[in-house]
Amino acid sequence: MLVLGLESTCDETACAIVRDGREIISETISSQIDLHAEYGGVVPELACRRHIDVIIPVLDETLSKASLSLSDIDLFAVAQGPGLIGALLIGINAAKALSLALNKPLVGVNHIEAHLYAALMSQNEPISFPCLGVVLSGGHTSLFLMQDFNTYTIIGQTVDDAVGEAFDKVAKILDLPYPGGPHIEALARQGNPSAYAFRSGQIKGRPLDFSFSGLKTAVLYAVRGKEALTASDKHNISASFQHAAFSDIINKTLLAAKQYDCRTLLFGGGVTNNQHLRTMFTSAAPELKLLWPSCGLSLDNAAMIAGLGYYNYLKKGFCGDSLNMEAFTR
Repeated sequence: MLVLGLESTCDETACAIVRDGREIISETISSQIDLHAEYGGVVPELACRRHIDVIIPVLDETLSKASLSLSDIDLFAVAQGPGLIGALLIGINAAKALSLALNKPLVGVNHIEAHLYAALMSQNEPISFPCLGVVLSGGHTSLFLMQDFNTYTIIGQTVDDAVGEAFDKVAKILDLPYPGGPHIEALARQGNPSAYAFRSGQIKGRPLDFSFSGLKTAVLYAVRGKEALTASDKHNISASFQHAAFSDIINKTLLAAKQYDCRTLLFGGGVTNNQHLRTMFTSAAPELKLLWPSCGLSLDNAAMIAGLGYYNYLKKGFCGDSLNMEAFTR
């Protein structure tokens, strides 16, 4: 079965064709980093306008790369949420139009579930459930107890900033380009992670939930106390911030793994590209199986949407979703 997936939850417009949920035939991603860089973050209205401009060219390019036509597609899958409502509607309405015009089934996909499925697409061996799903991205920081790749329970999540969002905001404080994650990671390599006593927030009575707002504010106060930041200051602040954020994530993830007796950790989201995070996790949990998405599947992409869309379709008994399907933002 050839599945065409569309992704437009935030600031990437993406299309991919995947065979039988695993084999990526072709994919195209149109990034908006250039558009939002001067603002230090995503501007929703500008994101939506760019989605409208590029979604058809991205679709055409994906089909061309695969030497396929729309008539060859068996199923259309689209990111249904969570995400920016305007951006979601553009992808969903494009998918609905394709489904209606070609009389082919349509299926909606949860963007967060797809991030976890991306790690499964990167593996050559079957995974044993239950496992712990860990989503770390610009919009999400969540822990999931997974019985299957689309059967799960949320057991922890951020109450304010997502970890990727915190990286972007700290980067802005340090006058670094957007997106901030790669720049902070690069500076942190030359810094001392113990130079500043930063700590992530703890939620009373909810030991598996996250809070990064206070950590971000601590960085702001550390910077305000200096007349001018030297290169060494930026290195040490980056290293200390990154270490504090990742230590909190690792501690709570391992607590959840122990509490729910999970031996496998499944990761998803753009922050999982951070090599220091991977090194810290490997060192902290050598006895656990850690499954990471490949670099191309960690950021927002349509291959994970098409891949999981295939399994959603099978789970529904070869029955797609209605054209009345709506977007959900949370």
